[in-house]
Amino acid sequence: MNKILFAVSLSLILFSCKSGKSKFDDVDGPVAEESYYDGSEYQYDTTEIYEEGYDEYEGLEGFDEPKVRGIYNSSRTLLTDLIHTKLEVSFDWEKSQMKGKATITAKQHFYASDSLILDAKGMDVNKVELNGKVLTFNYTDSLKLRIKLDKVYTKDEKYTVVIDYVSKPEERKTGGSSAITSDKGLYFINPKGEIKGKMPQIWTQGETEANSVWFPTIDAPNAKSTQEMYITVADKYLTLSNGKLLDSKKNVDGSRTDHWKQDLPHAPYLFMMAVGEFKVIKDTYVRQDGSKMDVNYYVEPEYEASAKSIFGETPNMIKFFSQKLGVEFPWDKYSQIVVRDYVSGAMENTGAVIFGDFVYKTERELMDANDQSTVAHELFHHWFGDLVTCESWANLPLNESFANYSQYLWDEHRFGIDEADYQAEQEANGYFDNGMSQGYHNLIWYSHFDKEDMFDGHSYNKGGRILHMLRNYLGDEAFFKGLNNYLTTNKYKAAEVHNLRMAFEEVTGEDLNWFFDQWFLGKGHPIVFTTQTINPENQQ
Repeated sequence: MNKILFAVSLSLILFSCKSGKSKFDDVDGPVAEESYYDGSEYQYDTTEIYEEGYDEYEGLEGFDEPKVRGIYNSSRTLLTDLIHTKLEVSFDWEKSQMKGKATITAKQHFYASDSLILDAKGMDVNKVELNGKVLTFNYTDSLKLRIKLDKVYTKDEKYTVVIDYVSKPEERKTGGSSAITSDKGLYFINPKGEIKGKMPQIWTQGETEANSVWFPTIDAPNAKSTQEMYITVADKYLTLSNGKLLDSKKNVDGSRTDHWKQDLPHAPYLFMMAVGEFKVIKDTYVRQDGSKMDVNYYVEPEYEASAKSIFGETPNMIKFFSQKLGVEFPWDKYSQIVVRDYVSGAMENTGAVIFGDFVYKTERELMDANDQSTVAHELFHHWFGDLVTCESWANLPLNESFANYSQYLWDEHRFGIDEADYQAEQEANGYFDNGMSQGYHNLIWYSHFDKEDMFDGHSYNKGGRILHMLRNYLGDEAFFKGLNNYLTTNKYKAAEVHNLRMAFEEVTGEDLNWFFDQWFLGKGHPIVFTTQTINPENQQ
């Protein structure tokens, strides 16, 4: 996710004057934890403190009363593993609704169970079946779909449920943040064609946990699934989704069904679809083994001639990042689409990136400014975020810090180190502005109040500068070999910050706990004091 507010990557990184603190440092004694579930992550609210036993310590030097730790956001506990998700969808443009059938193959992660719990927000759920048998379910809160399976399943048994439902995004109360201004999930833009000059279109935005508005799933970043989409539309519309377009079938009613398939697992928040009368401009990336990969740009007809000027560096970027990381682009196609009324800057949906219409520029405008940094940012996510995904939103810097730093890498390669350093200084200023207005916090921030709070100048701007400091400390060869190790060890999985640390330690042989504790698990930044003296003899 590229947040425009923070898309402007700390050039110079030094060492902090204060070492970072563990999230447990404020706990001076035993704490009673009361846990509750908020629908996305587990939060532990340490509201009660056992006083018994503290009297004997009163008066001792350095002893303070115990403090409440506050909220700790863990990763989602996975009771069930998604295996494959097949979605069959069609649209009611008049009502801004989507009719869907979800066929979900899953298994128990470890513990046997006779139930399946899915995130499903604001839907009408009509029927749930397994092997043709209708299952009972509970959906009273319109947030969690609790399905009673036909028997107890062990971790070695797969099962497939079929869910018939209707998504009604316009009928649910929505939230959002400064980075992603709405969590409606599914968006109908000018669906009745009432606004002249605005092309009717449909698109989705999943991050953080909004894709469960339009299909039932385990909507957590540490869940992964392969994917299949059957999208039925009027024949005049083009569709886009993750993976490859396998076929298009004309239906007797004049509509068309496009079949898209993503064979490699990715997180549910990265699922996407888009529908509209777009023009497709075709490009190509040649992999290191000589095979060719489709690179396509979806734009409105009036920008067809400018599409390659806007996105044309994409194949060069794919080649550069693949070589830099030593990991070939890990997906089977790369498309970029520009939509209207987008609720963020851009989004790294696997192989199908969405951009807001701010990237639309004429040839003359592109002479003065381009959006190569945003293109690089979303592309780099296909390694850091899509291939290896943060296991919890508290670990979001594992996605966004790297995407932010990709902007420096591309600027350094394409425009030179002076331009890269200048842009990095602007990114640093974004972090300082954010810290002064919203407060400073740990980079890996387990105590965030809301997951949307993670999308700030720390996860993006500061994180990119920390990576640059680590690169300078380790040296280029060790740094990029460490990234290669992290990606290859954790590919198609979820990871947390210590997976990154251990990848670097395995390459370098050095214990890097001190660095990660100070810079990733702590807060703060370098504070540099300078003095000036003038030589009275030469006034210099």
